[in-house]
Amino acid sequence: MRKRKIEEVSRPQSKSRDFNGKPKSVSLSTIYSHHHVCVEEEKEETKRINYQDRSLEMKSINMLEKPDKCTHSMVIDKFEALTKDAGRIQRETLRRILEENSEAEYLRKLGLNGRTDAESFKSCVPLASHEDLESYIHRIADGDLSPILTGKPITAISLSSGTTQGKPKYVPFNDELVKNTMQIYRTSFAYRNREFPIGHGKALQFIYSSKQFKTKGGLAAGTATTNVYRSSQFKNTMKAIKSQICSPDEVIFGPNFHQSLYCHLLCGLIYKDEVQFVFSTFAHSIVHAFRIFEEVWEELCDDIRYGVLSSRVTDPSIRTAISKILNPNPEIADLLSKKCTGLTNWYGVIPELFPNAKYVYGIMTGSMEPYLKKLRHYAGDLPLLSADYGSSEGWIAANVNPRLPPESATFAVLPDIGYFEFIPLGGYLNDMGLDNTEPEPVGLTEVKVGQEYEILFTNFAGLYRYRLGDVVKVTGFHNSTPELQFMCRKNLLLNINIDKNTEKDLQLAVEAASKILAEEKLEIIDFTSHVDLSADPGRYVVFLELSGDANEEVLSDCCNCLDLSFLDAGYIGSRKVKTIGSLELRILKKGTFQKILDHYLGLGGAFSQYKTPRFVGPTNKTVLQILCSNVIKTYFSTAYDQ
Repeated sequence: MRKRKIEEVSRPQSKSRDFNGKPKSVSLSTIYSHHHVCVEEEKEETKRINYQDRSLEMKSINMLEKPDKCTHSMVIDKFEALTKDAGRIQRETLRRILEENSEAEYLRKLGLNGRTDAESFKSCVPLASHEDLESYIHRIADGDLSPILTGKPITAISLSSGTTQGKPKYVPFNDELVKNTMQIYRTSFAYRNREFPIGHGKALQFIYSSKQFKTKGGLAAGTATTNVYRSSQFKNTMKAIKSQICSPDEVIFGPNFHQSLYCHLLCGLIYKDEVQFVFSTFAHSIVHAFRIFEEVWEELCDDIRYGVLSSRVTDPSIRTAISKILNPNPEIADLLSKKCTGLTNWYGVIPELFPNAKYVYGIMTGSMEPYLKKLRHYAGDLPLLSADYGSSEGWIAANVNPRLPPESATFAVLPDIGYFEFIPLGGYLNDMGLDNTEPEPVGLTEVKVGQEYEILFTNFAGLYRYRLGDVVKVTGFHNSTPELQFMCRKNLLLNINIDKNTEKDLQLAVEAASKILAEEKLEIIDFTSHVDLSADPGRYVVFLELSGDANEEVLSDCCNCLDLSFLDAGYIGSRKVKTIGSLELRILKKGTFQKILDHYLGLGGAFSQYKTPRFVGPTNKTVLQILCSNVIKTYFSTAYDQ
């Protein structure tokens, strides 16, 4: 009876290979076996069904590479199977990670001694920040080939955006992370395409590679997105999920972001009737692209009219690539010109230019939320779909509920791409009162709906119990895996005294002030903050770049509104007793945030990974200098004056 049970559940949903393409030591027999079955029996059963599972896996891959014959239902079925027993899949994933990396110096020093169970792992391995692993990562980057963090060599180094600390972090990268990325792409597309089916065509994707360099040890170093774009699997997956890019590779990997952006827009217009959706990694990248379009649309029309690329594009490789697809077409140029001149303040420009587009897609949560109003303006009636949840260190969850608006977007954790733990946030009551001691982490299936947590991440690239620094809220469960809503970055705090204001608190304050400006038909282009401790007492500083000029009364009202919108009890109390000084509003010259962007691009960053720093600390001296040197007006709050 048991053998027949296993054969019945051995369907295409099963995960039959590990990330290296090798047979799993335990397959679906582990997932569906009863607790009383011995381990040896499970191993024997695994051997009997392994070849069947591998065949089904290859069939799944082949179908994905032939989208005409694939409805992507197999991908959905596989995800549903994985998430029905997420706890068991998590234990199996941790076992695989620890087995593969049992010889790693980091784990050996901690006394794990080859054990792969969760209890031993948690008792031996401490929680880690990037600073705890930095020396190990730099040894790898410098050419040490011994098993330091992983049993297999690290193949590349990923660079974080660097917008928080002012310099990028080094993060280990290997082929497992590429495979995780493709798995996330396929999963989210399957659910997305079920709700918003697209035909065969192209995607207008505003994606950019960063500059790559070789580390001392000869490893390629670039942003995580660059490492993915350069992988051999990327194009195959894009084809499989109907996301072929309008632009040639030379545009994506071009050395100049501004020239690449111009050519992305041009390629989109060339293939305007084939564009099925518009995408960029972050929402602000799409907003930025269409702000630029407002300025250069006539030049783009001329390119199409005469079939000659603008002289603003000087890179020879890009010019050669574009010349192969750009031909004179005055009729299309006239049509585009008519469409652009017929728009009211560029409302609905995306569906107007790309009539067959079904949606706009990108990361729209967290620090991207302030751009949603402008993005909706450009998108008109097209739905905005929030992309998946991950970080430079690796992926976490997929958006399997694409109909939710970005502000409510949730992400279902993939239980087989890493081992996840969650630290409950907030004080806890005990017999002695409120206990602020950090509680013990809980497992993936032990989280509670409505509770906020900080995420810990253990992956296949050498990060163990790694503190991502993200705060998430559990909104529910998809089968037995939690659905997460991103709340904020834990370490981005405006803090002087007993006050604690997060990135989300800052965002809400700026949104409140933006309503005052909207009455004057002004919008906030971008914003950031700083804590000025040179003053006594210290104060919050908020920097705003506006779309136009505002009078003194309006800006004074904005300043007071910002001050009153920080609702943290510690802040309010400190302001009342004047242990925190009056909030300072600094208005910036137009183009200031473009200068900050150019600074990061000059450091080798990629625009597709760039996020405006919402808090500029004292170590981020260059950005702080750019901000302070471009202030044109300053206001101090009188909200708490008596």
